[in-house]
Amino acid sequence: MKPAPRSNPFALGWEAARANLAPALCIQALMLALLVAYYWSASVKATFDTLADYKLRVGYPFVLIAAVMAGAIVPELFVVAFFQRGRLTKRNLRNLLFTIPIWALDGTLVDLLYRSEAAWFGNVVTMPVVFAKICVDQFGYNPFFAAPFGVLTYEWKNNGFSWESLGRSLGWAHYRDKIIPTLCATWAVWIPMMAIIYSLPLALQFPFFSLALVFWVLLLTYMTNVFATKNSRAGAGPDVLSSAIGEIER
Repeated sequence: MKPAPRSNPFALGWEAARANLAPALCIQALMLALLVAYYWSASVKATFDTLADYKLRVGYPFVLIAAVMAGAIVPELFVVAFFQRGRLTKRNLRNLLFTIPIWALDGTLVDLLYRSEAAWFGNVVTMPVVFAKICVDQFGYNPFFAAPFGVLTYEWKNNGFSWESLGRSLGWAHYRDKIIPTLCATWAVWIPMMAIIYSLPLALQFPFFSLALVFWVLLLTYMTNVFATKNSRAGAGPDVLSSAIGEIER
């Protein structure tokens, strides 16, 4: 008996990108509208510049709070409100104990990436600079750290924090079958959004990233939990969304 042919990871990623096409376009359109408003409306620009000044004054605490709220707390509250009828459970606390440090680290690294790119390429908005930053972000940071980190950490959690399962994930076969499809789906969503984010001054890049992340994670939380609810006979509360899907990071 011949073994079943292995699915093409790029084909799997393309199918995931196609499945998320409509919501991705909506979020990209919203972010583009905010970008246009920033450069065309004096009042909008003044509002966002105030936010940028606040981010510069507060510094790391702003990054920490924004990342944790966008990636962990808001999605978990969304699950409680819409899928648990407003009832908190111990599972929500366990999820937050895991996701809060993960997203705190992720936000710290993303902000460091943005500041490093500004130092390398300049804090200016030109096509060559924006293109260079997108390449470093999406074809350097993402495939070599962000996507593997997101997938591995959430798989580790879902496997009961088993070191054996984590060891099995550290290989080319896992990267091919799990990371590459994730990357393909991620690129379809985040390359256009990173073009928008990098078209803003440095102080606004992380706030805009956090805003886009909120919309995207909420959307994927909804989609994931609707699927889980429909396919659960026991009626147990749905699990927290894996950041690998939306990142998952990015």
